[in-house]
Amino acid sequence: YRSRDVDLKKKLHRLIMSWQDYIDKQLLASRCVTKAAIAGHDGNLWAKSDGFEVSKEELAKLVQGFDTQEILTSSGVTLAGNRYIYLSGTDRVIRAKLGKVGVHCMKTSQAVVVSLYEDPIQPQQAASVVEKLGDYLITCGY
Repeated sequence: YRSRDVDLKKKLHRLIMSWQDYIDKQLLASRCVTKAAIAGHDGNLWAKSDGFEVSKEELAKLVQGFDTQEILTSSGVTLAGNRYIYLSGTDRVIRAKLGKVGVHCMKTSQAVVVSLYEDPIQPQQAASVVEKLGDYLITCGY
């Protein structure tokens, strides 16, 4: 039954929300995230917020960093041309910061959710919103 349930959730997901809806209605609408993107593990962009010009190469390197953190500890996390200082990460979450702007990213089965947040938003506020969406996408097979 498990694989059938995942297939049904994927079909339902396609009917209800677009990837852009997740950016606009889940992440940005929370006011805990100021810019966001969702991409595949190959770096191909599925949706992004206006003005967040993150490249395929930047996203692909970020995805590699989930498995090989040394990539990010040596050169940082680059998004939309800005280089953020890598703070911490696991095979599921990456955190970085530059000045008043923080980065919180979550890898799911097939995607990566990338977010930026700015003071006075606290890191745990952004983390909560991003990881809630990431966990939901995982339950839908993404």
